[in-house]
Amino acid sequence: MPTVLITGANRGIGLELARQYADAGWVVIACCRNPDDAVELAALPRNRVRMYPLDVTDHQSIEALADELADEAIDVLLNNAGIIGPVPVAENIELQHFGTIDYAVWEQVIRTNTFGPVKMAEAFLPHLLAGSEKKIVTLSSTVGSITERDTPAFAYATSKTALNKAMTLLASKLKDQGVTVAMVCPGYVKTRMDFGTADVEIPDSAKGIRSLIERLKLSDSGSFTRYNGEAIAW
Repeated sequence: MPTVLITGANRGIGLELARQYADAGWVVIACCRNPDDAVELAALPRNRVRMYPLDVTDHQSIEALADELADEAIDVLLNNAGIIGPVPVAENIELQHFGTIDYAVWEQVIRTNTFGPVKMAEAFLPHLLAGSEKKIVTLSSTVGSITERDTPAFAYATSKTALNKAMTLLASKLKDQGVTVAMVCPGYVKTRMDFGTADVEIPDSAKGIRSLIERLKLSDSGSFTRYNGEAIAW
């Protein structure tokens, strides 16, 4: 049975991805900061879904999980965990606007959205090389596109732009080892980060992401694509 590791699997898109992969017969390594509070995740079939504590901003936490799973092959590493900024987002969005920037917030967002996925790739590369599919897929956003969007949320936008560049570098670095690296924008999904104008349902986004991952080939490494398969210029 193929295995997928999903970060931020306790809610939203991550939870739905865990559910859909489990339904499709995959072994799901579902990671989140507080598994004891992840009631919906815990309700998924335990013979398919295994829960582990993981904080992607804590590199020791990442390394500890990689060590714990040292003997396991992973087919897909799915970097889903990410933040826009402090919760509640709507009340704190001014902290990312020029003139009122909170640089501690910016650092927190970068650590989560950019450093986290790169560290996950470093720590779990041996597991991926032992797998059959060898895919690293990271959820990004068109907000990080220089050509497509001009959203003035300095922390979130730059974290995704930096993430995209890091993943293209990683794609080049790992291609000779047969590892496919790709970035996916899930669309504007109706999650807790929605400002009331989202138009994509969570199950539809997750289904599109899974379909895209299934189709990925090594020749696609370094690509940035919407959940519906559309290429994104960034």
